[in-house]
Amino acid sequence: MDIDVCRPDGLTASDRAAWTAIQRAAPQHGSSQMANAFLSPEFAMAVGHWRRDVRIAVLREGGRHSEPVGYFPYQRTATGVGRAVGLGLSDCQGLVHRPGFRWDARELLAACGLAIWEFDHLAEGQSAFEQADTESFPSPVMDVGDGWDAYIAQLRQRSARGTRTKLGQERKLARAAGEVRYVHDERDPAALRTLMEWKSAQYRRTGRSDRFAHPWITGLVEELFHTRTESFSGLLSVLYAGGRPVAAHFGLRTEHLLACWFPAYDPAVAKYSPGVMLHLRMARGAAEDGIAYLDLGRGQRQHKDFLKTRELSVSEGWVTRRHPVALAHQARRAPARVLRNTVVSRPELRRPADRLLKSAGRFRTWRSAS
Repeated sequence: MDIDVCRPDGLTASDRAAWTAIQRAAPQHGSSQMANAFLSPEFAMAVGHWRRDVRIAVLREGGRHSEPVGYFPYQRTATGVGRAVGLGLSDCQGLVHRPGFRWDARELLAACGLAIWEFDHLAEGQSAFEQADTESFPSPVMDVGDGWDAYIAQLRQRSARGTRTKLGQERKLARAAGEVRYVHDERDPAALRTLMEWKSAQYRRTGRSDRFAHPWITGLVEELFHTRTESFSGLLSVLYAGGRPVAAHFGLRTEHLLACWFPAYDPAVAKYSPGVMLHLRMARGAAEDGIAYLDLGRGQRQHKDFLKTRELSVSEGWVTRRHPVALAHQARRAPARVLRNTVVSRPELRRPADRLLKSAGRFRTWRSAS
């Protein structure tokens, strides 16, 4: 295995084309996540514009002049701690590779100068990275490849009454707030700013860390909003009522997959389930646009349970070499990871934790206002 490492801006046009070709050749249905937008060269290069620690390993078999068989994007500290590109933001991670390619994880880490590589949304089929302390989690998806009617039929089969109720919410919203209008691909930057403002308020209200308080994340999202190639684009979808936005979502799409990312809505219309309403509109728009499925991302939430048709699997953990830096990083990160996953996976613990975070969020909001 021949491995070259470069910065994202060092990728050649032929490398970017080969990377995209690998993604396009991947199966569009089933459990394959190779075509996910978070694994695309556009995402890695965009993060590289805002983070100086991003690197790309280009893998070849048969010498330096042979065709690439894989691309491995990662972030690296000066001490050799590696992270998935956009760790904490990206919902699909791993090595993009040709079908059937096998690699040695420790050999790869050594070539990249890494003692450890950490991930939290490792795609299925990356067995070389899976070790004993790796945990797997469901990532729900909405299958729309057979069309909108087929998707809704699946929801009705599982819950006819619940589906009828959710579909009827749009009429109630229209009576209360005015005509409902949906834009699948909104190009107005003002709508994106509204979404980020809603999302920041939601983070603070629920006691979570505000991602958009970090200028590099705001810059990254804005850059991806303006990124449009034949195989990749940022997609902003907005639901309007009475001429004003009431719900919005920004995600990343490839030719046949939409990776859901940042949904938010106006709390003033919360009783109408605007988030679910928006995702149903997105499903119809995606089906008409040739999308096979929408990946809702890791996490068990009530709206995801309603919208999903099946689940993929993603993993969290790390792959290591025998190195003191790896041991120190694991010792520092493992306790918090285990605690978080224990709470998230158990409803009897998650609900009290959510209430506690919301109380903390209200307290911080009160202090900042006083």
